[in-house]
Amino acid sequence: MAKSLQDTLPPFQKKMQLEDATSNGNGWKVSPISAEALNVKAIDRAWVNRQCTPQPLATLQQTIKLNGNANAIKNVTYIMATAFNDSPFSQFYDEAKAKGWKTLTLACGHDVMLDLPEKLAQVLAEVRANDCSRTRTEMRIENV
Repeated sequence: MAKSLQDTLPPFQKKMQLEDATSNGNGWKVSPISAEALNVKAIDRAWVNRQCTPQPLATLQQTIKLNGNANAIKNVTYIMATAFNDSPFSQFYDEAKAKGWKTLTLACGHDVMLDLPEKLAQVLAEVRANDCSRTRTEMRIENV
């Protein structure tokens, strides 16, 4: 079944987006999620907030149907940032665990690359080093 991002949100978050689009976005765009709401480190919040822009509501409502090819990937790792309150991503973490994917948690806000850049780089390097299912030839073909 095809789903949109809004289909995966808790009802209160979906309602907030719709109300925001109506009251602040001329009915078609939602305000950016603040760095504070995403629990970005205080030192980075002003910079993150300056980068964020309104999002067209339709991009959150457009459905996507995957063809199943992702199921052929043998080495999948899901990283969950656990200090992002009201995160809609815990459902995907649970789904990843149920599929047998490697799952990791990092105690930080949504923007892991800002909050824990060294730890994220270490995790990504370990994931890559442990990926024995791909050859150099496969990597070159995929990156063409």
